[in-house]
Amino acid sequence: MGRKRLVLAAVTAVTAITATGCTGAAATKGESAAAATDPSTVSGTITVLTHRTDLVQDGTLKKYAAEFNKLYPEVTVKFDGVTDYEGEVKIRMNTDDYGDVLMIPNAIAKKDYPSFFASLGSADELSVKYRFTDKANVDGKVYGLATVGNADGFVYNKAVWKRAGITSWPTSPQEFVAGLKAIKARTGAVPYYTNFKDMWPLTAGTASIGSVSCDAKAGDALASSSTPWAEGSDLEVIDTLLYDVVHEKLVEKDPTTTNWENSKGMIARGEIATMQLGSWAISQMRDAARTAGKNPDDIGFMPFPAQTGGKFCSMLSSDYQDAVSIHSKHKAAARAWVDWFADKSGFAQDEGSVPTLKSGVLPDTLKPFEDNGVTLLERSEAKSTQVSAIDNAAEIGLAKPDYRQKLVDMARGVQDGSLEDYFADLDEKWSEALKTAGS
Repeated sequence: MGRKRLVLAAVTAVTAITATGCTGAAATKGESAAAATDPSTVSGTITVLTHRTDLVQDGTLKKYAAEFNKLYPEVTVKFDGVTDYEGEVKIRMNTDDYGDVLMIPNAIAKKDYPSFFASLGSADELSVKYRFTDKANVDGKVYGLATVGNADGFVYNKAVWKRAGITSWPTSPQEFVAGLKAIKARTGAVPYYTNFKDMWPLTAGTASIGSVSCDAKAGDALASSSTPWAEGSDLEVIDTLLYDVVHEKLVEKDPTTTNWENSKGMIARGEIATMQLGSWAISQMRDAARTAGKNPDDIGFMPFPAQTGGKFCSMLSSDYQDAVSIHSKHKAAARAWVDWFADKSGFAQDEGSVPTLKSGVLPDTLKPFEDNGVTLLERSEAKSTQVSAIDNAAEIGLAKPDYRQKLVDMARGVQDGSLEDYFADLDEKWSEALKTAGS
């Protein structure tokens, strides 16, 4: 479930920045899926599309459906697990048949949600009860509820850091690099693992936009900034840290040979000290520790090494959002599943993720954040459409790995260029795109 889990985590934390339109056949706008007041009146068979093929195959989703049926006995829930979710569902959406409930593909531009999905209600009302409604808010209506949410930060092996003499979280990029140097000098572990070859983990840095400055609207600010990589900006701090870690040779010997699946066992066994990933990864690494016969409590999660007013901040970002197809013949049943999954399923707690329901309890995996006063900020996506347009026009790809792969290659000396010149080039591209796509 590794790569697929990231798609619905670290990448989806920033997909609002890079979402593009779907060229499928758009339906008539204005459909809604109202919440039923009496479960006994809700009936029908619904198909739920999911990328979690693992949960389909092992029967986990059937168990959730069985619990759902205790409240909605007249609804039959079928699951359609899709391996290449983004690619296949985008194609299906050229037709009227793309399930009753589906996770909104990243390829669908936000402005097009009303053409494919039924409204779940007003943003003013739903935002009181749920987190992350901003991501699916189009003209005051919400078209999807997040399956779960995630915090940004670094998964790390606490035992390795302790062996290096470090028992508290670094409060600055400089302290973070110093910590990695101590790990290199005093332990046999790889201080920082880039997962360069699998590419997608490099996008995790973009999820930290806002954590550096402790500003929930930092992503929105990109819609009007002509220099996103200016000195001291969130992106400059995030990308400079990655460059410095690689340049100081605090990573694997050859980034082109990294392996995501292997990395889980390696950090569990203490062979890797640190990886930048969303909070979704904690449970996977702890599972790997159990498999390896190691202590799962050795796997910890630290915030990005930057503070504002002496406090850490961490961005909470939406995962995939469950939506009701505008073509569903059983919208009441589909809506009932979406609401129940967010309100009563316990899926977020089972996954060690942030619940969509605001009254939901944060997972134990984030208890250290609570205990240490880390400020959790829900990412604003009010200007995600504008930022997406600028990013696409600039051809940078903030949620794609390419530009950070180039940064890593420069840092390790296999590609020419200085970091200063690279940032200047990125700023120039963004500034030019802002002139044409920023309106």
